Amino acid sequence: MSKLEKLILKKTKQQKLVCLTAYTYPVAKILDKHCDIILVGDSLAMTIYGEKDTLEATLEMMINHGKAVVKACRFAFVVVDLPFGSYENSKEQALASAKKVLQQTGCDAVKLETNLQTIETVEFLCQNNIPVMAHIGLLPQQVRKIGKYRYFGKKQDEAEQIYQTSLKLQQAGAFSLVIEAVPALLAEKITQALAIPTIGIGASIHCDGQILVIDDLLGLNTDFTPLFVEKFTNLASQIDIAVQNFAVAVQNGDFPKKEHQV
Repeated sequence: MSKLEKLILKKTKQQKLVCLTAYTYPVAKILDKHCDIILVGDSLAMTIYGEKDTLEATLEMMINHGKAVVKACRFAFVVVDLPFGSYENSKEQALASAKKVLQQTGCDAVKLETNLQTIETVEFLCQNNIPVMAHIGLLPQQVRKIGKYRYFGKKQDEAEQIYQTSLKLQQAGAFSLVIEAVPALLAEKITQALAIPTIGIGASIHCDGQILVIDDLLGLNTDFTPLFVEKFTNLASQIDIAVQNFAVAVQNGDFPKKEHQV
């Protein structure tokens, strides 16, 4: 049974999918044994490169980090984001970008942010044997256009459009759907209507799985914490203490010790 078939089977058995982002070899190696899906997200523009949003991620960034993550993974299904500007111009551009990512990283699938206007692109990719994970609700690549991060689908017409988009994405061939920042009732309605797995981020417990940005989960992101994030530890403070202890040891002449020398 392929990794993809196992993901679909988990939905039919109502087993929750565990998903996280990873951008580096050592972190991916740790996550691999715990995760069904590891996403090399374009969030790396913010978490790794310090940008204010995801729009500064490039195809080259995604490929380089994708390579590192794939090398580390034996078990997880690895998905790489198509970054802003790499797929919107035409379905042919999307296909060229997706092929490049798959060929150069060895990943299992690509993910792209989707709405009613990108259904045709998703269908074209799937027809060309590109496994596609779609993404609905809040689309971070559109943040400059919409002005701020917010929940989508609170209004009836917006919720209906998101719902209809989810149905059309499944029909187009997407194997899974990330649902970001939508009300719980809408996420539940979509999840119940689809045969493909839904992965929630700020979309309630009703989704078939959950994903978080690894830096948020570990408490490394000290700038902003979204409503839907739980910090399962606080590595930022632990790192701060460790580095402070190192600095004091160096300044006092306590490091390196004799056992660290030849």
